[in-house]
Parts: sequence; structure tokens; C-alpha cells
Amino acid sequence: MNDQQSPDTLDRWLAALAAELGIDPATVPVGTILDLARDIAHGVARPAAPLSTFVVGLAVGAGNGSLADLSARASALAESWPADG
Repeated sequence: MNDQQSPDTLDRWLAALAAELGIDPATVPVGTILDLARDIAHGVARPAAPLSTFVVGLAVGAGNGSLADLSARASALAESWPADG
């Protein structure tokens, strides 16, 4: 989603994607995921954001912790990530 699109676009996309993948969109913690992506994008690099959210999702699916806990850990890692250069 580019920054110029409305929140409605995100809601419609989530509903369509969730339906396509057979999940309830109400179970998607949008705020947590967007916060994680923001922290990674700003602390590490923009391309690291989707990769990181995917890896956190894999870790949650593997039973390595809750989304809230693993997102907090990933965000903390990003905050301590050394700046390039």
C-alpha cells in the first residue's frame, strides 16, 4: 500500500486476502504487524520489513512464542541494530 491510499484499501485488501487464504480477517493483528514492519524499516532497512514480519510469523507458527512477544523481541533487535556506514 502506498502512503496515498486510504485505510479502506488496507481493510479491503485484508478481507480479500484472508478470504483467499481461508482465514478470518478478525484474527489478523494489523496494528502489531504494522508496528513491527515500521520498527524494522526504520531501524534496519525497508526491505527487511516484509522479510522480518514473515520470519516472525514463521516463529509464531512454530510455537516459539506469541506474536506480541516475538514482535517485541524483533523490534528491540531492530532498535539496537547498528547504522550502516
